[in-house]
Amino acid sequence: MLVVGGASLDVLHLADGRTATAAGGAGLYTALAARQAGARVTLLAPRPDPMPESLRPAAERLTWIGPVIAVEDLMRLEIAHHGGGRATLVSAQWGAVARLAPDALPADLAAFDIIHIAALGAARRQRDFLRAARRRGARRISAGTYARAVYGETDDVRALFAGADLFFMNENEANGLFGSVEQARARPGALLFITLGERGARVVGVGEAGVALAGLPAREVDPTGAGDSFCGAVLAGLARGLTPVEAARRAVSLAARVIEAVGPAALLSQEG
Repeated sequence: MLVVGGASLDVLHLADGRTATAAGGAGLYTALAARQAGARVTLLAPRPDPMPESLRPAAERLTWIGPVIAVEDLMRLEIAHHGGGRATLVSAQWGAVARLAPDALPADLAAFDIIHIAALGAARRQRDFLRAARRRGARRISAGTYARAVYGETDDVRALFAGADLFFMNENEANGLFGSVEQARARPGALLFITLGERGARVVGVGEAGVALAGLPAREVDPTGAGDSFCGAVLAGLARGLTPVEAARRAVSLAARVIEAVGPAALLSQEG
């Protein structure tokens, strides 16, 4: 798998009143979850030199390619969690991720089972990567979105959705794009995965009404990256030949583990 995205240094305001710092970024969470779920993963993201201590464990587990940048050019996110899976993106400094361009893609993408394009600060930039990936021989292209893009760049998100083979969003984003989760539809031959927090997930494009998967009990500590972890685990399952429903069922389990610790700790453990 190739994951296009970014790694960040996050400030997290947890629901229990604590403030923590951790590695983050949609690209990093997706890549680490895919790796934990058994895939061989290459991350295309700005790579800091020197590597910050909090990012070293991730760098050791991934094939990390991309432009070398100064540490101060890393993406930085501040997130406030309110419990029950609800969160607010307080601030986002996209740093060098905003300058990551499609010409950084490997020339031949046919060797990868799946190319995933994570949030890059603008849905239009994700579309540019999708088009470039098609030209370079990508077999299956996946993409994700985020609420600010759905509500602020709706047309670009719709175009990205229409061009991707696999797409990931949460319930809030589905409501913004389709009106409700129940009204969400995937184009013929494509799949849409919608995360529903503690209620599990929905796979759209399998059967007329889609398939609902129940959530698993978990003690919520830090839900940062749970949706991206679900995405990475689903993609790894599909690349290994699992059905969409089985891949999503296993991904729900991994996402439940992720939220029980601060940052991507569960994705850096040695347990499969």
